[in-house]
Amino acid sequence: MSDASELPKREEEEEVTPEPEEQSDDSSEEEAETPTQMDFLRNIFSSTLGLGSADKVLDELTLDGVARYINSEKCKNIICMVGAGISTSAGIPDFRSPGTGLYANLQKYNLPYPEAIFQIDYFKKHPEPFFALAKELYPGQFKPTICHYFIKMLKDKGMLSRCYTQNIDTLERVVGLEGNDLIEAHGTFYTSHCVSFCCRKEYNLDWMKEKIFSDDIPRCDKCSSLVKPDIVFFGENLPVRFFTSMKMDFPRCDLLIVMGTSLQVQPFAGLVGRVSKSCPRLLINMERAGQADPMFGLLGFGGGMDFDSDKAYRDVAHISTCDDGCLALADLLGWKVELEELVKQEHARIDSQDKKEKAGESKGAAAKTSSASVAPEPQAEE
Repeated sequence: MSDASELPKREEEEEVTPEPEEQSDDSSEEEAETPTQMDFLRNIFSSTLGLGSADKVLDELTLDGVARYINSEKCKNIICMVGAGISTSAGIPDFRSPGTGLYANLQKYNLPYPEAIFQIDYFKKHPEPFFALAKELYPGQFKPTICHYFIKMLKDKGMLSRCYTQNIDTLERVVGLEGNDLIEAHGTFYTSHCVSFCCRKEYNLDWMKEKIFSDDIPRCDKCSSLVKPDIVFFGENLPVRFFTSMKMDFPRCDLLIVMGTSLQVQPFAGLVGRVSKSCPRLLINMERAGQADPMFGLLGFGGGMDFDSDKAYRDVAHISTCDDGCLALADLLGWKVELEELVKQEHARIDSQDKKEKAGESKGAAAKTSSASVAPEPQAEE
């Protein structure tokens, strides 16, 4: 599953040299994608000789088993990995559905190919298509989903270690996750920067929104270069914080919940293999994802999900929409009524806030029209 809240796959060959202050983290990116020689040997011996087996933490490989584990005192640090599928019920269009997907409806922009709209080199030469599309999909036009609020509940109950998201729609922030709660792996609309390496002036969400909705191409007040939202385009590196945080977070994880992602976008997909061997992993998705090829596992590229084999001991797949899966898990945890009430109250608050903002905009527009229609008084002759 994929939608317009999640950017297309990043390609390794398109990586560019990071800014000078970020060069020290290149090794982190390489480490995320390629096992070290010691890891390689360790995995081979573990797989062939049966070494390094982990204890089974879940009493059964079902959603019920996961719920019982969450309610136990053993589960204190939960990491959520989320992708496009958690935002589709918010009304955000997907990328690739024939006829209705984003890529199938970009003809009006006269692109050389659909993905060009997210290519950094194309953007620098032809920014108009991206900003026209951004106006249609701009954050603030969609309400968070049940899944987003379930993640917020994990935070409120002191169980959320971090949420790693591939999405750029900022809906995690809308529900109340703050900067320390989030790793926005593919960037965000929340902030923007001048594209000039000599400038890099930062702009906030309101500044960018005003530019986009006035149909102005955003340009830097300081140097007149283009200003781009801090989302990761093809040809750009992932945020340095992604690589530094994963080293701390995943070894301490007690439960990994993966929702709404095909686990095909690297290096994000490789995070599932960074938790300890005893850490349970729950997938809530419309289809199974992240399953490892047995040969890759033998060669040391392990970490993939194992739902069905005789050796399966920690991975659970719940095949459903993300909203339905979160409701089902909340029900088993005894949180369903609380979750439904939270969604109802927050959606009502967002609707009320939107009405006030629109009313204010209408009054402002009316005032401008009224003042423009009043003829200036003639100056008295001396």
